[in-house]
Amino acid sequence: MIELSEQQIIDQLAQRLADAHVSVAPDRVAAVVHQEYSRFTGSPIRDFVPLFVERNARAELSRLGC
Repeated sequence: MIELSEQQIIDQLAQRLADAHVSVAPDRVAAVVHQEYSRFTGSPIRDFVPLFVERNARAELSRLGC
């Protein structure tokens, strides 16, 4: 089984969201994803961080009207 690092998962998430939100510049989507990701810096339990980042980033993109 190939194991991805957390950063690789976050990068793939940013790409998936950019593909889903074509009306938004990919750099803007990546910025939203990395902003949400930074909220979890220092969190000791990392298992669900990518899931929380995805949910929060989707909500933020929706809030921005994207």
